[in-house]
Amino acid sequence: MQKTLDIAVSPQEAATPELLKPILQQEAGIPSDLAFDFQIQKRSIDARGRKVKVQLRVDIFENEPITPLFSGKFEYPNVSNAQPVIIVGAGPAGLFAAHRLIELGLKPIILERGKDVRSRRRDIADINKKHIVNPDSNYCFGEGGAGTYSDGKLYTRSKKRGDLKRILEIFVAHGATEQILVDAHPHIGTNKLPNVVAAIRESILEAGGEIHFDSRVEDFIISNSQITGVKIAGGVRINAKAVLLATGHSARDIFRLLQRKGVHIEAKPFALGVRIEHPQSVIDSIQYHCDSRGEYLPAASYSLVDQVRLKKSQHGVFSFCMCPGGFIVPSATSPGEVVVNGMSPSRRDSRFANSGIVVSVELEHLKEFQQYKELAAMEFQAAVEQKAWAMGGKTQTAPAQRMVDFVEGKFSSTLPETSYQPGLESVQMREVLPDFIAESLRQGFRSFGKKMRGYLSNEAVIVGVESRTSSPVRIPRDPITLEHQQIAGLFPCGEGAGYAGGIVSAAMDGERVAEQIAVKMGKTISL
Repeated sequence: MQKTLDIAVSPQEAATPELLKPILQQEAGIPSDLAFDFQIQKRSIDARGRKVKVQLRVDIFENEPITPLFSGKFEYPNVSNAQPVIIVGAGPAGLFAAHRLIELGLKPIILERGKDVRSRRRDIADINKKHIVNPDSNYCFGEGGAGTYSDGKLYTRSKKRGDLKRILEIFVAHGATEQILVDAHPHIGTNKLPNVVAAIRESILEAGGEIHFDSRVEDFIISNSQITGVKIAGGVRINAKAVLLATGHSARDIFRLLQRKGVHIEAKPFALGVRIEHPQSVIDSIQYHCDSRGEYLPAASYSLVDQVRLKKSQHGVFSFCMCPGGFIVPSATSPGEVVVNGMSPSRRDSRFANSGIVVSVELEHLKEFQQYKELAAMEFQAAVEQKAWAMGGKTQTAPAQRMVDFVEGKFSSTLPETSYQPGLESVQMREVLPDFIAESLRQGFRSFGKKMRGYLSNEAVIVGVESRTSSPVRIPRDPITLEHQQIAGLFPCGEGAGYAGGIVSAAMDGERVAEQIAVKMGKTISL
């Protein structure tokens, strides 16, 4: 017999089967002489009270074997000779779209401007150590997209966009830990995700799909409002009846190409700000109400949001991509700009905690950039990144300031130790950031300091700029067919098109778009 039990226990009890089992036996009313086993189905941390608890949902099996968390295997037909579909970009949207196309009997041809995960490591090392940015291979571009080397968090609120469990199971089938099926905020880790991405690539290739690295798309072949193929660097033309555009949020050359060719795109609101770094011990003590979290609790995280008022308008200030036990990394995609992001290894064992703290940028804030029309938000974003580069010393050294000093308008004569490898340059961050963003952050930090006592501290450093929160461009598509409203056969997809905000939501969007492409190409499927 199987039963399910919801229970709150101590962190040590949750982590120790020998301690947890008698508690489950008592709570479930199982006689002492009856054999049983159990499997944790869901796990989350509850730190709201003075004592931290772990909430568990547990399946109990009496005199029967445990049902595995995941025992399936994804089988793919051979599509070597099937109709081709071009996928531009090998991030989560592109990779998961490719898998779904294969299941539906179509042949994906992925064109990735960057390198495979292994080769990409050298270019990432060059950014950190030599301050050299390869515009085709960096933290944003290359196999697996921005998520591969910048964290691997798998949490999303966009569960209505697709089958979340299926996405997680595909990751597990390709080497991710089964614990991502259990944890409330699943995380693979930047040290583990590259191997998972490489395994996904092998599944695509084994089924007859194609993946071409170092293949930057430089032109779209469009005739009579119909896309028929693309040209890649070197002039090679590849033809297909459908092109799935999954370039990610930083492919500015693609956005400019679309504008030049008269393909309808739109400026999109996004968010911009800084990345803030605290000692992890500070965040632990605030969140867990203790001097040390001990060995049974994970590095603590946080989520903050506030509405601040400037003159007669309100501005949202919020935390973004919080990385407990993590590192700040350089995420520029071109020379002459400084961009920062965050990542955590799978064990989240760094001495630092970092998070983006960003301000909503609405189209009304872009009046000085209206000459760029649909690219106004993108050019605003680029201008701030270029200023950060100049203020940091025209390398990948990032401009920075202690948190209280920033709030009080004081220059930081010294900066705390940081996880950011290229180094920090002490500046007045108000000179880097647009006025409305700087003032919104000041007010937001004061508010956050009241919500989390000890958060507003000069032990913390703000590092600029966190600007690649989402795409500054939306590529419009039909809400039903997911096809571009002007260009037949063009299917905008994922973060770069403005329809996702992270690994999982991008993957789900990739699958949805793949299904609509299959419908257009005559496949009968159940949606």
